[in-house]
Amino acid sequence: MKLSISSAALLFASGLNGGAAFVPVSLGSASKSSLSMVASVPKSSSAPASPTQKEWSPSSWKNAVAKQMPVYENEEELEEAIQTLNGVAPLVFAGEVRSLHEKLARVSQGQGFVLMGGDCAESFKEFHVNHVRDNFRVIMQMALVMTFGSAMPVVKIGRMAGQFAKPRSEPNEVIDGVSLPSYRGDNVNQEEFTPEARRNNPFLMVKAYHQSAQTLNILRAFSTGGFADISRLHAWNLDFVENTEEGSRYRRLAAKVDESLRFMKAIGVDTSKPEFTSVDFYTAHEC
Repeated sequence: MKLSISSAALLFASGLNGGAAFVPVSLGSASKSSLSMVASVPKSSSAPASPTQKEWSPSSWKNAVAKQMPVYENEEELEEAIQTLNGVAPLVFAGEVRSLHEKLARVSQGQGFVLMGGDCAESFKEFHVNHVRDNFRVIMQMALVMTFGSAMPVVKIGRMAGQFAKPRSEPNEVIDGVSLPSYRGDNVNQEEFTPEARRNNPFLMVKAYHQSAQTLNILRAFSTGGFADISRLHAWNLDFVENTEEGSRYRRLAAKVDESLRFMKAIGVDTSKPEFTSVDFYTAHEC
């Protein structure tokens, strides 16, 4: 499943109303609010906390009602898969989460936009470094257009590295009178319409973890290893839009950015700094 400019998901978030949402705080009439106000804990309600709120633990989610959950017929396999995942390294780290929280807080105050894009669902068969790269550079293109047009920062989020599960309206799928469990994504079961493939396999979660780790490694390399350098913005154009009107419009925009970069270099701005050569790129997916 390729991500195209027309099909990518855009999410514009702002805490201001109307046109003020598109005006930088430094230029608009809206008063500035400190980040601490955004991150402050709201006053607690008079309602008493539930037992699960008081006694949180990594397994307390089991006490809540969860729908669309796969049922595994072999408890021993499930426990083995869980123990395997308990022993692996986290995919993201606390510092990355805090950084995203801070940027989303600024967005909620009208000081930027959020751009989120990616595939409907990831798969094991389609995984390839080129596929990850193409999704990354489409998001980079879109972020460049939004930043240039709005003169505001854009928080870039890829719907990647974990978007495997697929909710279903029916628990079973019927083809030619044969009923089998619905395909719920590559981290639950397989797409082929056979009893073996449609069996919920907990070890697919382990496979999904390893693919997610590889995807994140690729994204980190692209975002900090030179591919995201603003001077390489012409390389972000995808081949399938090279000779289209959209591709031509992007090249015209890239030429304007190039002109701005040349001017900045001429007046002594160092465009080799990380602000110009790398980007903060985050990932997120549905729970």
